[in-house]
Amino acid sequence: MHARLLSAPSRAAASTSSSSLPCAPRASWVPRPPSRTSASPPLSLRARASMEPAPSEGQSDPPAHGVSDRVVGVLGGGQLGKMLCQAASQMGIKVAVLDPLQNCPASSVCHQHVVGSFDDGDTVRELAKRCDVLTFEIEHVDAVTLEKLEKQGVVCEPKASTIMIIQDKFRQKEHFSKCGIPVADFVEVDTLSSIEKAGEMFGYPLMVKSKRLAYDGRGNAVAHDKKGLSSVVSSLGGFEHGLYVERWTPFAKELSVIVARSRDGCTVCYPVVETIHKDNICHVVEAPAEIPEKMKKLATSVAEKAIKSLEGAGVFAVELFLTNDNQVLLNEVAPRPHNSGHQTIEACYTSQYEQHLRAILGLPLGDPSMKAPATIMYNILGEDEGEPGFVLAHQLIKRALNIPGASVHWYAKPEMRKQRKMGHITIVGSSMFIVKAHLDKLLQRDTDAVNKARPRAAIIMGSDSDLPIMKDAAAVLEKFNVPFELTIVSAHRTPKRMYDYALSANERGIEVIIAGAGGAAHLPGMVASLTTLPVIGVPIWTKSLQGMDSLLSIVQMPKGIPVATVAIGNAENAGLLAVRMLASRDPELSDRIYEYQQNLEDSVLGKAQRLEESGANEYLRQFMKP
Repeated sequence: MHARLLSAPSRAAASTSSSSLPCAPRASWVPRPPSRTSASPPLSLRARASMEPAPSEGQSDPPAHGVSDRVVGVLGGGQLGKMLCQAASQMGIKVAVLDPLQNCPASSVCHQHVVGSFDDGDTVRELAKRCDVLTFEIEHVDAVTLEKLEKQGVVCEPKASTIMIIQDKFRQKEHFSKCGIPVADFVEVDTLSSIEKAGEMFGYPLMVKSKRLAYDGRGNAVAHDKKGLSSVVSSLGGFEHGLYVERWTPFAKELSVIVARSRDGCTVCYPVVETIHKDNICHVVEAPAEIPEKMKKLATSVAEKAIKSLEGAGVFAVELFLTNDNQVLLNEVAPRPHNSGHQTIEACYTSQYEQHLRAILGLPLGDPSMKAPATIMYNILGEDEGEPGFVLAHQLIKRALNIPGASVHWYAKPEMRKQRKMGHITIVGSSMFIVKAHLDKLLQRDTDAVNKARPRAAIIMGSDSDLPIMKDAAAVLEKFNVPFELTIVSAHRTPKRMYDYALSANERGIEVIIAGAGGAAHLPGMVASLTTLPVIGVPIWTKSLQGMDSLLSIVQMPKGIPVATVAIGNAENAGLLAVRMLASRDPELSDRIYEYQQNLEDSVLGKAQRLEESGANEYLRQFMKP
C-alpha cells in the first residue's frame, strides 16, 4: 500500500467529478489494454469514442487463454465491480464495465470501461453487443431495457424479472411474503390518514421506507409517535416518492447469508455472518456469526428459500433479523455481491466474486466454506471530508499493516466524504476472540478491558470446597495468559443455572470448559450433554471414596457425550490440556506451549547432569533434603 493511493485528488481533478453518479451525455469506450491502431467499423455515436473493434463477420474469435473465452459485461464500476474484475483477472476472464465516472474504482482493473450511465437503455444495448453475458454490481439499472434484451437473446444474470422485484422494496416484500418467507408485517401508505392507520395497527416506533433507491440507511426513517409522521414523510420525499411502512422489529442480531446459484439451479450457501451497523451503514462483519447452530440452520434455510423464489444465476446477499424470541425474518435481498461478503476473499476457499463469475458463466460452483476459523471485516468509512479524511484513513491503514492476519482493500475513490465506503480491512485468525483483539488494537481500544470481558476458558465446580484443587487450573491459565472465568455451578443444587450456563457458553466466546466434581461427579457430563464445547473433568478427592467414584463417573460417560479427564485432583493437567486445545488454533499460544515443554525438558536434563556429576548420595544431600 503506497501513500499516493490515499492522497486526495487535485482540485482540478475534483472539479471534473461529481459527488453523485451523473449520466454521461456521450458514452465512451476506454479499452484495457489500449485499442489497436487499425480502423474500427462504424459504431453509433454513443460508442464511437475508443474501443477495440468487434470481429468482422466470419472471423473466428481469438483462442481462449483463461477459464472462459466469454466477455462479462458489468453494469456499475464501483468497489464491487472492482473486486469482481480482480477475481476475473485471476481466472483470465475479460470484463467490460459500464459506469458514468471516468475514474470509477473498477476502471483501473477492468478489460474495458464504458463511460456512460448504467440506467441508459441505449448505452446498455451497446455494451450487450460486445459481451456474452450481462450482470450487475448495482441493482439501480434500467430493468425494462434488460427485459427487452433478454427477449432478443442477450443473457442477463440474474434475470431482469429478479431485478424488477428487488428494485422496489415493497414489491420485494410482497413477493417473499407470498412465497411463505417470514418477513416483518408491512403495508403500503399513500396518504397521511393511511400512515396514521398503519401506526395504530403496528404501534410505535414505526419504520417508514422508500420503495426505490434506498440503500446504506438512505430512504429509511423512524417515526416514534403519531406527531412525527408528517416530518418523516417529508424527509423521504413525500408520498409521491412511493412509501411503505413495516412493523418495528426488536432484533437481537442482524445476520446475512450469501447464496450462490448456478445457471442450472444448483445453490450453495456461505456461512452465516453477523453484520454490525453504524448510522445504518454496515460497519463490521463477523464470520461466522456467534449464534446457536440451530439458528444458523434456520437462517440458511430462509435465505436459500428466498433465492430459489427468484430467477437467474449469480451471488445473492440475504439480510436477516434474528429476533429476541429466536425467529429469523428476511429484511431484504441484494442480487449481486455484497458488503457482507467482502471477507470471503481471504476467509473462504471461493470468494463471493469468483463465485459470481462461476455462476453466471455456467462454471461449477466453488467451495463456500471458510478456510480460517474466524474473520472480521471492518469497513473504512470516511471520517471527514476531503484531505483530512484521507489522512485519517491512511493512519488506519498503517496500523492495519502491523496487524497479524490483516488484509487491506482500498477502493481508490477520487473523493472522500463522511460515511462513504472508501475501503475495508479483513482480519483472519484462529478464533473470534483473537480477531476481535486484533480489531481492538487496530481501533486503539482498551484491550485489557475487552480481554477481561471475553474469557476463552471456563473453570466451574460444584462447590467452593473444590476450589483448593481447581485453583491449580486457574494458575496454569494465568501462566499462559489465557483469559478465563471461574465460578460455582452445581448440577444438583442449581440445575437451571447449569443448564443456562452450558447453553450460553459458546455464544459468549468460551472455547473450552474445565469442570471439577466430587461425590456423584455429574457436573462434567451434564455440561457436556448441553454444549458442543470440549469439557475436561477433574475428579475431586473425597474422604469417603478418595475420588474413585468421581473418576469412574466421568470416564463412564455414555457414547456420544465425551468428557476428557485427568488424574484425581490433577487440575494442573486439566489446565494444560485446555491450553493445548486452544493452542491448536492459536499459533502464538502454540509457541508458548512449545517453550513450556522445552523448559520441562531442560529441567530434566539439568537434573540428570547434576546426578551424573555428583553421584546419588551428594545429589540427595544437596537437592533432595527432607
